[in-house]
Amino acid sequence: MIEEKTVTVKTASGKEKDYILSKFPAVQGREIICKYPLSAMPKLGDYAVNEQTMFKLMAFVQVVTADGGKLALTTRELIDNHVPDPETLMKLEGLMLEYNVSFFGNAKNFGFLANIKAKAPALITKILTDYSEALSQKGAPPSTN
Repeated sequence: MIEEKTVTVKTASGKEKDYILSKFPAVQGREIICKYPLSAMPKLGDYAVNEQTMFKLMAFVQVVTADGGKLALTTRELIDNHVPDPETLMKLEGLMLEYNVSFFGNAKNFGFLANIKAKAPALITKILTDYSEALSQKGAPPSTN
């Protein structure tokens, strides 16, 4: 891992948990930086791409194990076992982007990440409602021809 940095994140339940962030290597970092923001945009992005990119990003986040070793969060299971809730996961993703890419850190001055966090639940709800309504509509009656 490159240039490790320990951060403390407050979970949704109010507990504090430490994580170790590290810098992305150049090529992997380029892929994450190019794919991550666009794939997360509602109605434009691609959740499957965003999820796979999140796994690549989280592989550069570690936790300290009971024996003092470091464990990288490289799989869904490791993330689920060491990140207690979706809010904490989103905080870690934001911290990783801020730590690795200067313009994401500067974007917080404009409320970029806070804006996404604030708007995401409403946008997701609207998208799911629209799809649910479209799928629930009854088809046209059969043709009499």
